[in-house]
Amino acid sequence: MTYQCFDVSITDRIAHVVLNRPDKRNNMIRAFWDELPRIIHDIDGQSRARVIVISSTGPHFSSGIDTGMFADNSIAPGPDAQRAARLQHGARFYDHVLDMQRTFTALEQCRIPVLAAIQGGCIGGGVDLVTACDMRYATEDAFITIFETNIGMTADVGTFPRLVKLIPEGIVRELAYTARRMPAREAQACGLVNRVFPDHATMLAEVMAIARDIASKAPLAVYGCKKMITYARDHGTADGLDYIGIWNASMLQKEEIQEAIRANAEKRAGDFVELPPRAMR
Repeated sequence: MTYQCFDVSITDRIAHVVLNRPDKRNNMIRAFWDELPRIIHDIDGQSRARVIVISSTGPHFSSGIDTGMFADNSIAPGPDAQRAARLQHGARFYDHVLDMQRTFTALEQCRIPVLAAIQGGCIGGGVDLVTACDMRYATEDAFITIFETNIGMTADVGTFPRLVKLIPEGIVRELAYTARRMPAREAQACGLVNRVFPDHATMLAEVMAIARDIASKAPLAVYGCKKMITYARDHGTADGLDYIGIWNASMLQKEEIQEAIRANAEKRAGDFVELPPRAMR
């Protein structure tokens, strides 16, 4: 399938989703918000891969939301239409934001790990995107910035609810209030980025190696890990302990455990079952 904002390939059970509009600094036009969840739902729902890697092209990972999206050209002329548009503005905007939030929540809710490979600027909506991923990797020249503050906005597509769970609150506040750039090494030091690489090619090679390692594990076990880590992040210890007990009581598969033990002992790839296709609405 052809997309306007992405190139998608699947090799060795790894789906590589690439932002492909470098001439526009991979800004997030309207098509972006429709295509990304459709891609993720297809890969996850049809069990096409065991890992997803999101990378980009050009000097910047993403310059964020295309500000042209904020222009509403759908309002008909006339005083009645103008009055309705004025009074409906809040409700319209709220629905629009919820729809955009769902685009990135798809990354968090899919059953397989999502790895982000960041080069250059990760700006505004780019931060919303990468904070919804499982892990983040960056080049030396990479930086993140909560740029919305510079244009009189409060970031609203996912940055704050996720970022405050990834790095200390005081750092989040500083980044938000000042809109300053956080360089890759600082992002690594505070735990936002897992590793930093000298250049884009090296980063992609290393991230793909990590993805291959993940893809070699039992998909059901990795799915359980993702589910439990996200649940533990959002709930107390007692709830997390109870949930993992219930999860394993229903999902633990002795055959997969035995196959993993045999494969490790025999130094071969495990013969694991894929995740079942997912019912999507």
